[in-house]
Amino acid sequence: MAPCSSYSLGLGAALRWTTGPLNVLHVAFCFGLAAATLIQSIGHISGGHINPAVTFAYLIGSQMSLFRAFFYIVAQCLGALAGAAVLYGVTPTNMRGNLALNTLQPGISLGMATTMEVFLTLQLVVCVFSVTDERRNGRLGSAALAIGFSVLMGHLLGMYYTGAGMNPARSFAPAVMVKNFVNHWVYWVGPMIGAALGALVYDFILFPRVRNLSERLATLKGIRPPEAEGQQENRGDPIELKTQAL
Repeated sequence: MAPCSSYSLGLGAALRWTTGPLNVLHVAFCFGLAAATLIQSIGHISGGHINPAVTFAYLIGSQMSLFRAFFYIVAQCLGALAGAAVLYGVTPTNMRGNLALNTLQPGISLGMATTMEVFLTLQLVVCVFSVTDERRNGRLGSAALAIGFSVLMGHLLGMYYTGAGMNPARSFAPAVMVKNFVNHWVYWVGPMIGAALGALVYDFILFPRVRNLSERLATLKGIRPPEAEGQQENRGDPIELKTQAL
């Protein structure tokens, strides 16, 4: 449901209703505020995962099992398709265009595009990991709002390069609806590499998380190790975007 709402709102804002240039600020704010609102509202239910790249980062960071990550990503893609289908159905034929399909801008090579997607997703993942870290003391403000602003900033920069993918499901849905997969791999490879790098940078450089191999394997298999159970009992108030191991 969350991906369906998020993508129908964001893609709808990115449609070209006039012949003039696309209002980048308008689109960026819509994607950012949609992400923040949905994470804040459903974070306590599903963890607020609406982006396969972020879910993949949680898998790499040993904060989610392989089983859960797989089904989250499938659900996110299906939700994105549902949102794109709703938008397709309620939009006049002459206004649908390519349904806000992510495409490389003129002069942008595949290497440039992939690198930009890596960078945009890396900053998003570092933001998500930072504001949802249960080890952080004196947490102020809203984690959901911080994540929303990270999405917003990514769009302000990325739309001039790749249309600002950052989220493979967001790129996948319109590609399916309009049957256009030209350079589509960029919007999976770039964000997934960026997500993995973001998880590794945060967990091993910025704020190292001490876990031995057995603990990481237990999380990957969906078996919560005894140490994690003890930490869970002592954990404070929940945050918006949960880091579920099972």
